[in-house]
Amino acid sequence: MISRGIKLVAGSIFLITFAGNILGQDLNGFDIMKLVDDAQRASNDSSFNRMQLSSCKFGVTDGRITCAERPRVKSLESVAKNYGPELMDTKSVTITIEPAAERGVGMLSFAYDETGRDNETWLYLSALGRVKRIASGDSDEETEPASLFGSEFTTEDTETGKLEEYTINILEETTTAGRDVWKIEMIPNEERARKTRYSRQVHYIDKERYVGLRSEMYDQYGKEVKRLMASRVELVNDIWMARSLTMMNLVTNRLSNMAFVEIYTDLDIQDEFLTQRTLTDAAYRETELENLRAQLN
Repeated sequence: MISRGIKLVAGSIFLITFAGNILGQDLNGFDIMKLVDDAQRASNDSSFNRMQLSSCKFGVTDGRITCAERPRVKSLESVAKNYGPELMDTKSVTITIEPAAERGVGMLSFAYDETGRDNETWLYLSALGRVKRIASGDSDEETEPASLFGSEFTTEDTETGKLEEYTINILEETTTAGRDVWKIEMIPNEERARKTRYSRQVHYIDKERYVGLRSEMYDQYGKEVKRLMASRVELVNDIWMARSLTMMNLVTNRLSNMAFVEIYTDLDIQDEFLTQRTLTDAAYRETELENLRAQLN
């Protein structure tokens, strides 16, 4: 069954309301983050979405964070589908639609839930006509880490799974943005620490809606280097969602906003579409995207 004409906005942190079934239990930090993680993965299954990604250098004016220059805005289309015996792995492909000069730039990602198994990501640069593998972390491979389409978001910032690679604790119960939240700390284990740029992450999870309102990322010296802010939270199809995600790079004073304009679920997505062919074969890509768009009507 196709969810037609329903515009959803999804962030990287939200929760399906099945969590309400266990609210009577005492949850630890791992339990809470697992529920958030599972919900994100479930929302990606057989989905097609349209996003707007804008980036700029920021400053503070009258106590408010604002762009200090005209933002660079990109329109993207993304397709995702879950795989594996328990649908715990996700394959996704994201294509730039606008600006015209970057049309066809694409990213293919395989996210694995299995502990110790590196995710795989490939970037296609249409101007160069070649695919480049993006490193998942420190690696001996001839790969280079990259942001998501030149933004302050990275593949690590948006991935799911591998919670077992962290020590997860509830630091305190507090408030943020006027909401009661759990303040949850995630510290990578020795193996994970070799692959991540963050020595520590702190997440603020809404206790009633189970949605992340804020995340802080720290470097190896304990300095906060990035901050993620979620806003415009609403309940859509039994899922609490952040309509807008803003990633602030506190080192470069740049920020990126990711707004998911539309999400359609329960689509018929061919497995071959989630391969490198979609990145390199423009005719095939456009034909299959048109087939997917036709399912939205």
